[in-house]
Amino acid sequence: MNERQIVIGVAVFRDGKVLAALRAGPGGGWEFPGGKVEPCETDHVAGARELREELGLEVTLGAALGADVPIDDRYALRVYAADVRAGEPVPLEHAEIRWVGLDELDGLEWLPADRPFLPAVRDRLGVAPEL
Repeated sequence: MNERQIVIGVAVFRDGKVLAALRAGPGGGWEFPGGKVEPCETDHVAGARELREELGLEVTLGAALGADVPIDDRYALRVYAADVRAGEPVPLEHAEIRWVGLDELDGLEWLPADRPFLPAVRDRLGVAPEL
């Protein structure tokens, strides 16, 4: 059995909200933006590159938000937390993007592979910022 290729999702946090992206086209749903890890790329490099390409956003990736989640027989999703370094997100490849707070998180129609990461995102959003 071949090992699944890793797809990076990036949960970008800012001001008590997380960035959600609506996938364009048929079967679209809300996701943490990102994409495939290319050969010779680390997860962090791939995640930063994908956010730059998809959203025009510079981010710093932190820790993974849980175990890998199979998408299908070929791919597995790995989601990392990230903070904005520079820029404002622009939906270059998504139908819509939205900053969502804790109270809005469950109201979105998340893609199945992204749903298992919601408890970790919820925990992070529920933490009061350090002074």
